[in-house]
Amino acid sequence: MRTTQTLDLNDAGTIIDAGIAEAERIGNPMNIAVVDAGGCLLAFARMDDAWRGSVDIAIGKAWTARAFDVETMALAKLAQPGADFYGIHASNDGKVMIFAGGVPIKEGETVIGAVGVSGGTGKQDQRVVEAAAQALARG
Repeated sequence: MRTTQTLDLNDAGTIIDAGIAEAERIGNPMNIAVVDAGGCLLAFARMDDAWRGSVDIAIGKAWTARAFDVETMALAKLAQPGADFYGIHASNDGKVMIFAGGVPIKEGETVIGAVGVSGGTGKQDQRVVEAAAQALARG
């Protein structure tokens, strides 16, 4: 019998809280999404005044990070014209996000979920998503 390691709602709350804290530190409201090992949305937070247009992007970044088990920032580099994954953003009914801000979350070597952040520049999104993803390691 196979068992699946995955994030739970408590983990998702810890991740989102850490993301919110970092977003507040840099003064930029964000949308933060957490998906479980199956890529299903587990929790979502939209900070006051975060861009409404970034809701689906945050969810898409989390889904992409889990679907391909790679940071979306790294996937973006591989998706440039002439690169191996050029055009990947058009796959999966357009759900694939190739912007910084999506990170898989691992327990050991096993991916147990992912987090996606959107609402700022690529650098801001990446800074917040990294803080969010590291929350379980600190807690």
